[in-house]
Amino acid sequence: MNEYERLSRQAEQYKKQYPPGTRIELIEMEDPLAPVPSGTRGTVKVVDDIGQLHMHWDNGRSLAVVPGEDSFRKLTPEEVEAENQSVSETEDADHGMTMEM
Repeated sequence: MNEYERLSRQAEQYKKQYPPGTRIELIEMEDPLAPVPSGTRGTVKVVDDIGQLHMHWDNGRSLAVVPGEDSFRKLTPEEVEAENQSVSETEDADHGMTMEM
């Protein structure tokens, strides 16, 4: 198997493991110029044909994650649910209405 075939197979595995919408947390990024800070969470937009996870980070960044170079973990369903509840509660508080008479 040549390098292209190996990367292609690996990319297909990542596409199944991290479909669009998957939430991850960055542990460490090896980008020496402008890494995303450790502990940042984000949502997978797409996995490209060489296996990079293109992200929408919660801090507004969009730098891709490179499996094998960068360290990250997939959030558990419980963690995602807790995030969703927190966002929902914040939105409810922001949209609260006060009436004065």
